[in-house]
Amino acid sequence: MTIGIDASRAFVKNKTGIEEYSYQVIKHLRDFLKDEPAFAKATAGKQVILYLDPRINDKNSVDFDLPPNWKAKFLRTPFFFWTQVRLSLEMLLKRADVLFVPAHTVPIIHPKNSIVVMHGLEFEFCPEAYSSFERFYMRWVIKSSCRWAKEIIAVSENTKKDLMKLYEVPEEKIKVIYEGISEFSQSSAFPLLANTRNSSKPSFNYFLFIGRLEERKNICGIIEAFEILKEKYNLPHRLILAGKFGFGADVIKSKIANSKYKADIVLTGYVSEEEKWELLKSAEVFLFPSFYEGFGLPILEAQSAGVPVVTSNISSMPEVAGSGAVLVDPKNIEEIAESAQKLISDKSYKNDIIEKGLENVKRFSWDKCAEKIAKLISDIHE
Repeated sequence: MTIGIDASRAFVKNKTGIEEYSYQVIKHLRDFLKDEPAFAKATAGKQVILYLDPRINDKNSVDFDLPPNWKAKFLRTPFFFWTQVRLSLEMLLKRADVLFVPAHTVPIIHPKNSIVVMHGLEFEFCPEAYSSFERFYMRWVIKSSCRWAKEIIAVSENTKKDLMKLYEVPEEKIKVIYEGISEFSQSSAFPLLANTRNSSKPSFNYFLFIGRLEERKNICGIIEAFEILKEKYNLPHRLILAGKFGFGADVIKSKIANSKYKADIVLTGYVSEEEKWELLKSAEVFLFPSFYEGFGLPILEAQSAGVPVVTSNISSMPEVAGSGAVLVDPKNIEEIAESAQKLISDKSYKNDIIEKGLENVKRFSWDKCAEKIAKLISDIHE
């Protein structure tokens, strides 16, 4: 049996949500798809092929050792649609017995035993954040992938519910497998904040958001809540917004430029994995009142770093956060601000949320995620 994996997103340089998911799943699958995995003899001695796009992956992209029965294969093409053109051609000429796609796009030509991961339907719930073409293409890709795949992995019960309701995907075809969480980094450098004060570590308290700076993430709402906290409670805190700009960047930049407290709003740009954990571990409160999330991995990352979380009471966020976060209406700016203030002012309440967050994180791991996916790969071929 040959197991093919679309690894094109896993090994890009600057990873965001789906790319990080692909990377972690593939990295941890190595322990379960070796020559002789203890739990599934059906995969013993079989070959695993990682399909890579040389336009975004170079020969040094795979930064961990592969088992003897694994290999990376670069599929070159002059076309833009690498998945639908080049990966389809590969499946026509050298079809894998099982194809695993970690990021929602099954090629037109594919094995009957194809497995695809669906991360969320953001474009359906926040259509203003996408162009007409993007909405059309994403709808076609995901509907088609759901139809073509033999098995669908949803990263949350909420995503499963959305697929069933909006696209009428049969329930029995969808398996919920939660994402994992990386171990909290305990490094001591503080490179991002060194130039904001004359110290290698921050000498100020701050609220934190990490993710793409776009309208769907409610960045303007976060800024307005921060302004209430400054105005009403005269807090010395800063607001750090970490991530690249996305849809609605001009609106967000204007919001910051016109803010009375713009001097206390710090934009870091894209942050590395190490920088992300550095920012998390010293944050006062992590703000994540997004309008929609298929999963919401930053919630777990903040919880694992011992940071109290304020997040939304809609889509997958309550499911992921459990009881270890303060849930708010993302459209209620006063509620966001008051929730953050209570975490600052009530130490007992704050510690309770932190403890519940640390306990909640134990439900999630990349090992658990990869093991369930590996078993699905094994079972689908039987």
